[in-house]
Amino acid sequence: GLVISLANYSVTDHEKPIEMPPKELELLYFLASHPNQVFTREQLLDQIWGYEYIGETRTVDVHIKRIREKLTENPAWSLTTVWGIGYKFEVNA
Repeated sequence: GLVISLANYSVTDHEKPIEMPPKELELLYFLASHPNQVFTREQLLDQIWGYEYIGETRTVDVHIKRIREKLTENPAWSLTTVWGIGYKFEVNA
């Protein structure tokens, strides 16, 4: 399965270590910590980059794309785009 640790900033996917920059790891951790909850890009920017962040909301899109590229597809969960709103870490029962 997927294991995300903020203690040592590591991600493993099926026991295979995945190299991930801090912001990608923090974004994945935040979404996975709130399963099936939808967050707007603005909410994610505030949570991960901080309220003082000035820049494009598309930054979130780029990070989500990079995270998806690094992780293998899994029937138990997915990083889902909620069109017109944002993203969620969807857990399939």
